[in-house]
Amino acid sequence: MRPFDPEPPPRYGETAPPRRRFSARTLRAGLGTLFTALLAALLVCSLVPSAYAAAVPDRTPANAPVPTAATAAAKPSWPGNAPNRTGGTDYFIDATRGRDTAAGTSPKTAWRTLAKANATTFGPGDRILLKAGEQWQDEQLWPKGSGSEGKPITISAYGDPAAGRPYIATNGHVPSPFNADGTKNPATVGLTGAIVLRNQQYWDINNVELSNDDDFATNITKGTATTPYIRDGIMVSINADLLKPGEDSIMNHFRFSDLYVHNIDGPSYWQKIHYGAVDFQVFGSKSYKDYGTGGYYFKDVRIEDNTFENVELHAVQFAFNWFNADGADAGQYDDNGKWHEGWEQLWVRTRDLYSRDVYIGHNYAESIGQGAIQLANTKNMKVEYNEVNGFLKRYDAVSCALYLWAGADSVMQYNEVYGGPYDEFDGTPWDLEYTNFNVTYQYNYSHDNAAGWMAYMGNSSNSVARYNLSVNDNGVIVKNMLSTNYSPTYFANNTFVYDGSKMDYVHDETFLSRVYFLNNIFYNTSKTTTTPWYRRTGALRQAVFSNNDYYEASGTHSTQEPADPKGLRADPRFVGDPADYVTGAGVEHIRKAAEHFALRKDSPLIDAGRYNPHLGTKDFLGTDIYYGKAPDMGIAETRIGPRVTDPVDTDPIEKEADNRVDLALHKPVTASSTHSGANGTLTADKLTDGDLTTRWAAADDASYPITLDIDFGADTTFDQVYLDEYTDSGTNPRVQSFELQRWDPGTGQWVTFATYDDGIGHDRTVSGFGSVTTSKLRVALTKQIATEQYTPTMTEIAVYHS
Repeated sequence: MRPFDPEPPPRYGETAPPRRRFSARTLRAGLGTLFTALLAALLVCSLVPSAYAAAVPDRTPANAPVPTAATAAAKPSWPGNAPNRTGGTDYFIDATRGRDTAAGTSPKTAWRTLAKANATTFGPGDRILLKAGEQWQDEQLWPKGSGSEGKPITISAYGDPAAGRPYIATNGHVPSPFNADGTKNPATVGLTGAIVLRNQQYWDINNVELSNDDDFATNITKGTATTPYIRDGIMVSINADLLKPGEDSIMNHFRFSDLYVHNIDGPSYWQKIHYGAVDFQVFGSKSYKDYGTGGYYFKDVRIEDNTFENVELHAVQFAFNWFNADGADAGQYDDNGKWHEGWEQLWVRTRDLYSRDVYIGHNYAESIGQGAIQLANTKNMKVEYNEVNGFLKRYDAVSCALYLWAGADSVMQYNEVYGGPYDEFDGTPWDLEYTNFNVTYQYNYSHDNAAGWMAYMGNSSNSVARYNLSVNDNGVIVKNMLSTNYSPTYFANNTFVYDGSKMDYVHDETFLSRVYFLNNIFYNTSKTTTTPWYRRTGALRQAVFSNNDYYEASGTHSTQEPADPKGLRADPRFVGDPADYVTGAGVEHIRKAAEHFALRKDSPLIDAGRYNPHLGTKDFLGTDIYYGKAPDMGIAETRIGPRVTDPVDTDPIEKEADNRVDLALHKPVTASSTHSGANGTLTADKLTDGDLTTRWAAADDASYPITLDIDFGADTTFDQVYLDEYTDSGTNPRVQSFELQRWDPGTGQWVTFATYDDGIGHDRTVSGFGSVTTSKLRVALTKQIATEQYTPTMTEIAVYHS
């Protein structure tokens, strides 16, 4: 690999300790900037007192960063030095020279403590201005009140432009969010931040430094029932239990920018609540069914240009909903009859509880304890230009670097993630999570993540991962898949560069629903080990591969390599050497990394792909899709040949899934037992509807054999029968033994022609019984797996004549 050169200039206004590079706005170095800063300092010094010189009692946590000239980089000016243009009142706080008995409305009459602000209810347009260079040790800021449209309440800085950000070091002095019995305490949940907002809206917070750890040098590894160590930088919550009738349950407008949040510590295991540098959560102690619909969410939020270092659990945690979703009563069936446990949070969608209209961009996160940017229960979200340098650093359970859970209509793009650990389960940079609808990952760059590239949970609709670059994400490229999907998933035009000798698999489980891989590049740099594609027999049966390139540096291809009649086995001829990939450029220069893997003009991959609407309209570099006879393979389209405007998919990949004729498709089915749940949708006709997202289930009290009879309507000849059981995160295969029987009209009896005692599971095709001709087929389930409590449930029975 090669570091990006030249060295980028320092980040605009950064007051954090020096680090590798800043990913947000950069300061334009030069005499002009220096002159501007000096001039602003002279002007401001005539208006406000100079930075404090009096001694401050030293309550700084052990091994806290020591302020240096580098940590107080000059700003042209702080926002609080400019006039308030929203019509509100400015309140100043000076930890050294302030007096809580003063008016607080000018720098000369500033308050001293945050407690004074906490006892004040602010109104629309007001500003709470903290003096630059000052520190508030062992204090928490929880101002009361809400702003209004066009007149937010602001927390920001004022004073000497050469001083550092004002610093709130809460040092863990926050209440526990739990009762003695471990349940969440409605009175204190959400009060764990250095800055707290609860059931408040229209707030802007910028240009402050925050920490919430009493000992920077010692890592907290465990807590107790009385000391759970839940701590945040900024904690914003909706507490449904504390809202009075008629009060707004939708919290609108939050702007958090130019923050430096560091040293938020907590145990390295799950404590039944999230915490982090910037944390938005919804709390309610009762079942979600006890609260109204169409509310209890955040709207119009921007979190941008911030730096997060050494925080637990997350840099940004957004909108996770903590209404009670435990127990059988919390689950629900969807329109297809699929059961969702409460924790899957389908109820967020059906009750319109999504937070919405959210932007998270241009943030830098380093050394994050668990998942760096964990997002949930949100729609209309854009997450872009975020850089994650190290995640899952101090956590012993599953998570990923940047992902959305139970969300919709959102895009993750132009993000960079590196430094992830090896993890058998998740641990990947990205995650196509549970209960997502229309979520796209595009134009992202991940490298040097030991666990792999993308976790893939299932239980989603229209998931797309396109034009992403992955280098040395050795581990598993597409990891897991624990549930079936509502509609197919598309992996298109991604470039994967990996070392086959260091990776686990391309896929480690079994694709349970249709997945399409098209126009991707699989580039194995190992000269000794071919690509290990899977560990489970039949893992790729639901996957369709078309127009992909499979390059093996060894010249030998794996026997597991999937069939791809339109694919290539060619050197892509990248512009740069794959071993010399770009690092250290910063996420603002992410396209520099992508340009390295563009195709040379003599590449055989040019025009070797295929068009599909799921490709979108632009490649990683912003080039229109597409030029020439067909799209190129990989992340970058070359401008060779005429541009194709308004492309049309004349050869859908969807038709390549399985061209065999299913002789049982839409034929009537009679079951000896059918479950009455899921609003009556678990009926036997689902077994021949050709849709793997629907299912039949037997009644809980069904007796064996359970029979499933397909009526062809006429004599039909076949030699293969396809069977598929339904499984999910809490549902295992249940059939131990079964028989195949044909109807004999002469005797009026069923005749067994095949018997199996090794179960069904997923995607089982049985054959070897010769050609059978009959007007009816019976699948008789004769025995249940001894360790399974519930009766069988299946998605499909298909019949073929090879």
